Amino acid sequence: MIWQNHAACNDPAVADVFFPDKGGTTREAKRICAGCPVREPCLQYALDNDERYGVWGGLSERQRRRLRKRRVA
Repeated sequence: MIWQNHAACNDPAVADVFFPDKGGTTREAKRICAGCPVREPCLQYALDNDERYGVWGGLSERQRRRLRKRRVA
């Protein structure tokens, strides 16, 4: 996935903010995603591959689940 090479999260120093502990905040991850040049392909990858954990394309697990439900309906 060539888009991953250009991702704003492609830095081991920030990787843990994208997979917070249960009940942890996703605020920092979403802030990083907001300025990411590959946000859309990242989100599409998560949706296509049913990623269930972490922040992908600026959306949390719960937000991606809601998006999937809206697309099906």
